[in-house]
Amino acid sequence: MAKKFTTSAFKPVVISGQKDLVKAGFLEDRERAPRVLRPAVGDVDLAGWIRDHGPVIDRELARWGAVLFRDFQVSGAAGFEKLAETYCPDLFAEYGDLPSEEEGNKIYRSTPYPPDKVILFHNESSHMHRWPMKQWFYCVTAAAERGETPIVDCRAVYRELASEIRRPFAEKGLLYVRNFISGLDVSWRDFFRTGERAAVEDYCRSSGFERQWLPDEGLRISQRAPAVARHPVTGELVFFNQVQLHHASFLEPEVRESLLALVGEDGLPRNVYYGDGSPVPDDVMREIEKLYWRLAVQFRWQEGDILLVDNMIMAHARNPYSGERKILVAMGDMLDKKALAA
Repeated sequence: MAKKFTTSAFKPVVISGQKDLVKAGFLEDRERAPRVLRPAVGDVDLAGWIRDHGPVIDRELARWGAVLFRDFQVSGAAGFEKLAETYCPDLFAEYGDLPSEEEGNKIYRSTPYPPDKVILFHNESSHMHRWPMKQWFYCVTAAAERGETPIVDCRAVYRELASEIRRPFAEKGLLYVRNFISGLDVSWRDFFRTGERAAVEDYCRSSGFERQWLPDEGLRISQRAPAVARHPVTGELVFFNQVQLHHASFLEPEVRESLLALVGEDGLPRNVYYGDGSPVPDDVMREIEKLYWRLAVQFRWQEGDILLVDNMIMAHARNPYSGERKILVAMGDMLDKKALAA
């Protein structure tokens, strides 16, 4: 399991600027993501600083993959949204799987998931036809215990994966499959927010999904997506996917056994295969999981923290927690899969 870091070894390096308003450092003696930015003087207008120093943030993200803004004064959800829009003017406002935050227009609450369960590592929306290049996290309320958001550099994952594991992912890509079956998952009506089959078919056609209507109002959709990609800015290869969230081996054993007995492998609510439809072995997934946790960086949220990640460089997860926890999310700089292929 990854080591937890504190800020006791923070060694600031002043970022060049007219008044040296912001200083940069790390969470430990080693230079390792996330890059940490803190105010060098009181009353720093962080949104204004970001507006004037976009190229600085670009460079920090390209190098480290994640930037943590700590000890700045941010005025709640509205201030967070304003700050995120300063760097990402076109925040994504149509994310169906996350609940919207009532106090903002284009920000969301984090994934509703049992607090005693871990959310495994993933690159946001990497199983879809497009995804955000930038993702923001804002800590409104830190959990009493745990609740960290571990991050992992996907360039390091790509480099350190055994070649015999990495090769079929790189060569074949992935096939994500989702079944909307009554009583096992959300209905396709809730997921697509429409009761019109024609509207669902139009969406699937435009988004590159294959779809198949099933008996009893069921629906199966599938999407081919990369497992390995080349970052469009840095040119580096990254292990970029959501295999841990979708692979059936990560279901709790009794749940998996029950579902297989009920609907068979083809009917599981979610699963992922190599792009040619062949299964990804369970032992391969265990090796991948172990590598992610070995490379993971974890830190305790402090209220007011803002974490900005490059979604293609950094995968993120969520640890179990107790007590109240509220993390808001914003996404921007959407990239279409077709543009990546070009």
